[in-house]
Amino acid sequence: MVATKGDILRLFLAGDVMTGRGIDQILRHPGDPRLYESWATSAEDYVRLAEGRSGPIPRGVKDDYLWGDLLTELDRRRCDLRIINLETAITTAATPAPKGINYRMNPANIGVLTAARINACSLANNHVMDWGVAGLLETLDTLGGVGIACAGAGRDARAAGAVAVLPVQGGGRVLLVAFGTTDSGIPPDWAASQMQPGVNLLPSDPVAAVRGAFAQLRQPGDILIVSLHWGGNWGHDVPVWQRKLAHALIEEGGVNVVFGHSSHHPRAIELVGGGVVFYGCGDLISDYEGIEGHEAYRPDLGLAIFLDLDRHGGQVHGLDLVPFERRQFRLQRAVPEDAAWLAQTLATQSAGLDLRLTSEGVIRVGG
Repeated sequence: MVATKGDILRLFLAGDVMTGRGIDQILRHPGDPRLYESWATSAEDYVRLAEGRSGPIPRGVKDDYLWGDLLTELDRRRCDLRIINLETAITTAATPAPKGINYRMNPANIGVLTAARINACSLANNHVMDWGVAGLLETLDTLGGVGIACAGAGRDARAAGAVAVLPVQGGGRVLLVAFGTTDSGIPPDWAASQMQPGVNLLPSDPVAAVRGAFAQLRQPGDILIVSLHWGGNWGHDVPVWQRKLAHALIEEGGVNVVFGHSSHHPRAIELVGGGVVFYGCGDLISDYEGIEGHEAYRPDLGLAIFLDLDRHGGQVHGLDLVPFERRQFRLQRAVPEDAAWLAQTLATQSAGLDLRLTSEGVIRVGG
């Protein structure tokens, strides 16, 4: 039976959204620019680097500036839910975690997320506690204050591991749970405990943990998403343990979408049974523009992921990947040559996936 439009639920997914540091400085309410890095003492340094590459960047920009051409695409596609990995603290906290690189966005700039109508954020990553427990708590309060759900970090272990229940207009629900791994750069002492706020670190038996997390909430027809901040920043190779875990989550845990991120560039995609695995969604928004190194991976390119699922069972019905380039801290549709390069790279890494580039510059899986 062919699914009708009413049977389809459309998700927008994006990897790392990093609205702190240099990004925060061009927004309407820039926070304290002080940094504690060995190579930079001010977030303004990253703005200047980007300007050296792409030209002057306006200051005091409107909340929708960063999203650029993506907003038109989001409106055109009429997504039911919009989910990102938010990789920054939203805080005015002044004491950095002793880790060298610390991201924060002024809470007064939360309109950046509401401008894109973000519904939910994964917070299980290696920057959410860059400004300590105080920074995490302010992040949670700020997101909650504007009605953005979150998963993967919380005021204690129970809250950090809690499932975000996301109702869908027209019927159905998406359940989101998020984990992070220490090999992505999350300090072990960030782990949430019974008495301490923190991050939901991946346990020794992830499949059992996922089953347990969903068991009390799951209803027939729910779509299950597991967000995983795992692995390093560079490289296309998928470790065996990641592939085994992703398959087990779908085949044994009943998960529909494995939403992986941490790499600064898109990595392989795999269809497993009726589910889908994103091994690395790449960066969508960051202040890395102008930073040299790793050019072979084209870290200036990012993907907006539009995933169509059966509203009643979660099977994949369609998957479009729309390439964007970050210029002047703003998303612009990638030029045809760059879209073609990214399509070929993903096709090479995603062995066996039916992937093609449309005349509109969209990387389409199947169909």
